[in-house]
Amino acid sequence: MVSARSQAALRSQARRLRAHLDGRAGDSLEDLAYSLATTRAALPHRAVVLAADRDQLLRGLDALADDTAGPNLVRGVAREGRNAFLFPGQGSQRPRMGQQLCQRFPVFAQALEEVCDQLDVHLDRPLREILFAGDGSPEADLLHQTLFAQTGLFAVEVALSRLLGAWGLRPDYLLGHSVGELAAAYVAGVLSLEDACALVAARGRLMQDLPPGGLMIAVQASEQEMLPVLAGREHQVSLAAVNGPQAVVVSGTEDAVLDVADHWQRNGRKARRLLVSHAFHSPQMDAMLAEFRTVAAAMTYAPPRIPIVSTLTGAVISAEELCSADYWARQVRRSVRFFDGVRTLLANRVTTFLELGPAGVLTAMGRDCLAADDCAPSVVTDDPAPSFVAMLRADRDEVPSLTSALAHVHAGGSSGSSGSGVDWAAFFRDRDVRPVELPTYAFQPTRYWLDAPEGTPNAAAVGLQQVGHPLLGAAVELPDGAGFLFTGRLSAHSPAWLSEHAVLGGSLLPGTAYVEMAAVAADQLGCAGIAELTLHVPLALPVQGGVVLRLAVGAADTAGQRPVSLYSRAEDAAPEVAWTRHATGFLLEREQQRPPADEPGVRPSADDVWPPADAVP
Repeated sequence: MVSARSQAALRSQARRLRAHLDGRAGDSLEDLAYSLATTRAALPHRAVVLAADRDQLLRGLDALADDTAGPNLVRGVAREGRNAFLFPGQGSQRPRMGQQLCQRFPVFAQALEEVCDQLDVHLDRPLREILFAGDGSPEADLLHQTLFAQTGLFAVEVALSRLLGAWGLRPDYLLGHSVGELAAAYVAGVLSLEDACALVAARGRLMQDLPPGGLMIAVQASEQEMLPVLAGREHQVSLAAVNGPQAVVVSGTEDAVLDVADHWQRNGRKARRLLVSHAFHSPQMDAMLAEFRTVAAAMTYAPPRIPIVSTLTGAVISAEELCSADYWARQVRRSVRFFDGVRTLLANRVTTFLELGPAGVLTAMGRDCLAADDCAPSVVTDDPAPSFVAMLRADRDEVPSLTSALAHVHAGGSSGSSGSGVDWAAFFRDRDVRPVELPTYAFQPTRYWLDAPEGTPNAAAVGLQQVGHPLLGAAVELPDGAGFLFTGRLSAHSPAWLSEHAVLGGSLLPGTAYVEMAAVAADQLGCAGIAELTLHVPLALPVQGGVVLRLAVGAADTAGQRPVSLYSRAEDAAPEVAWTRHATGFLLEREQQRPPADEPGVRPSADDVWPPADAVP
């Protein structure tokens, strides 16, 4: 795992890690993975390289550094949002589902064993034998019978939820498709494991004991398009599921369902027959409802600890409804409103949908739901599309599939408000790993100072003399020998030490500053020094903004003195605002007229040592 504050830094991180690995060929890949996952911050821009060997790792890092796609590279940007766990229903089962996870993850194996032990009480043969039977064996064929399909799915889904919980992934919402809603009810704490297993087994057994026959067909049509076609046939066929904006399932007697399918195929729509033994969620379920309601009434219910979005109503369900036996009987018979459930989750700011099942069926349907106008990500706010992530896939080995799913959750998903994302320390807990040295972060230095554009005028460029003193910046000679005008700008913070001269709660320009400015003017004009300087009005520095200075030096009189005056005005003052006179005095034009050096305020002559030898800056 690699992360950074920006995409540019992420690419630099990949290059730095790649160079680091060139000199450390003996490092364990698991040690490296553990160190990157647990000893580095998870910054917003993220990437995960899925590698089984060093060559795969290097290729993935190269792709990341070059900003190209790679088959083993997952990238994303973390975002605020919520998680939802999705539990699929019958039809998603497959032989040996969960077997590889049992071999690799003890938490999963222990949870699956616990659930199977409870279910076996209600079955005529051990569920694990059927779950892990080889392809083509008689036991594997039993997995597609309703009883074993539903109990097997429940067991795998519950074990997956336990495993993800052990790794820190906890849902903000739950949604189950058909029998998957019973897995959601158990995970939410509505039913104990014992009662949930009893109810799942009773549901599967009662359905399987119904007379065989009937048909279910998935049709490319919307609910609004389908309902008029079914009108008047309610005793034969039902709308069994609404899985997307253009995806519904019809269920009922074979003749009636085939007639509906033929209607849509003649109109250029796709229709696909589902491999099921009975017509679920149709009038053919009516014969089992009373007995199933009796079984459900014997269960003990509790309010959900995690909100459940019902696929019976498509909305967040209340505790009162969930704890009703009548609800679970209606849930067997009525339409599965998966599309409405996804819309409700999106409205509740769910951004990451995790499918806890063996085949990724709901993930595909969920992505199709995003085609609806009210489910599409906002173009105005540039929101990223919600993520649908299947924990397992029918066509992939289970451990790489699960690891890849975690990579997608980490890279682009939300951490959710109920948890803090994947707990990678827990993920590596059962491995023999140790931290190893890693390269430091690839900081991206950025210069924020403004560059002066070429041609910016300085004092000389606009006809002024550069003084280069902290208090006076420029000077200009007045025509006809009339004198000089010096200019400057002061504030409470420029120079910074001015703020330290505080009097009665404000900052005043100290008297030595007036002397300093008069002396600077004398030096600039070649005068011998200051003859006298009288202060008239203090100069108070404003808290905000600054003041503009004008120091005027007149022409020399017959006595060899130049008159000097210091004025100020607020820098944002209007032109008609008068200037304030702060000091007046005289500069000595000729050396011989200079007063004795011990008089106050007189600058030393050129013969004195300046600054004094014992002076401290």
